[in-house]
Amino acid sequence: MTAAAVTRGGRVRVLIVDDEPELTELLSAAVAEAGWRPFAARDGRGALRIARTCAPHVVVLDGMLPDLDGVKVLRQLRRENRKLPVLMLTARDALEHRLDGLSAGADDYVTKPFSLEEVMLRLRGLLRRVGGEEAPDNGSVRMLGDLVVTARSREVQRGGEQVQLTAKEFDLLWFLMRHPHQVLSKAQILDHVWNAGFDGEGNLVEVYVHSLRSKIDKGRGRMIHTVRGVGYAIKATE
Repeated sequence: MTAAAVTRGGRVRVLIVDDEPELTELLSAAVAEAGWRPFAARDGRGALRIARTCAPHVVVLDGMLPDLDGVKVLRQLRRENRKLPVLMLTARDALEHRLDGLSAGADDYVTKPFSLEEVMLRLRGLLRRVGGEEAPDNGSVRMLGDLVVTARSREVQRGGEQVQLTAKEFDLLWFLMRHPHQVLSKAQILDHVWNAGFDGEGNLVEVYVHSLRSKIDKGRGRMIHTVRGVGYAIKATE
């Protein structure tokens, strides 16, 4: 893999393989917050299937999976792409498993429990090591699931179909897309989508979110979510 390959493919694609849903969700959110695109699998067979589809730039792989052993998954990934960087997740007392993973070709490992900051630092290090750092990105295109938003042309597509938005609806969507999986308060939205000195009421946000949701989510899986008493978040549908 080269840096040029990342440029052609857009954002860095990260495959996260772990059978703990909460952990997978946290890692996916951290990856998305970094501007990368997460893909999740909960077992080894699913990981191999997704890897063949999304062609990840880097993999986070749990050593203990419900169907295939993590080391077996690693060896198969290596057979299909010998240069693919892989970060193994292991239990703190599983020294033998860590050694097996490293001998099978894992580039690095992190023991559980770990901090998200550490994982992200390790992933950045792996990408730099193989010459696949994320390409400079002017942030003009954001993708989340089947939703694609282009800032320069102010175009929006969901499932390959054009979605027509007003100027302010687009500004609201773009702000949400810049913070995927993150709950944003009404105050934050007012501050960034309108302006810091805006003196309007909070129901303005509700009106625009309702309007945006009717266009983005109409006839499709819901992406724009309300967290009662907190704010709003945009997430890819399952």
